Amino acid sequence: MRLKKILMLGLIAVAGMFAAKADTYSRDVNTLPQAARLTLSNNFKAKVSVIKIDKDLGRVSDYEVVLTDGTEIQFDRDGNWKEIEMPVNKGVPEKFLPKEINDYIKDNHKGEKVVGLEKERSGFEVTLSNDLDLKFDRNGNFVRYD
Repeated sequence: MRLKKILMLGLIAVAGMFAAKADTYSRDVNTLPQAARLTLSNNFKAKVSVIKIDKDLGRVSDYEVVLTDGTEIQFDRDGNWKEIEMPVNKGVPEKFLPKEINDYIKDNHKGEKVVGLEKERSGFEVTLSNDLDLKFDRNGNFVRYD
């Protein structure tokens, strides 16, 4: 009998964890924080196709936005961008990259577009249109190819 109660409590706890991780979807830009809305309106012409709102324990952890042109942007819960992925025929707007990264790419990878950009604790990871991944530190200095 006691084992039955322990198993039942365990099942309830697991079910609760899954229920707390309930992601939601929206097409309403107003579900995004103000900072994310400004980033979208100031930098991207395409409209929002879908917004996935990731939740952990009932609290928003981040937003994943897909635009009608295939661009994908991930924002943290405050609306700060974390990652941008563009279609191969487009590039991440240059203003998202530190000047040093833009200069490095223009000097060393002429003609390539930045199609992926991710902010990391240690700096930035950049993906070029030729599928090359580059790592940069917080100051925009080239670190290595990945």
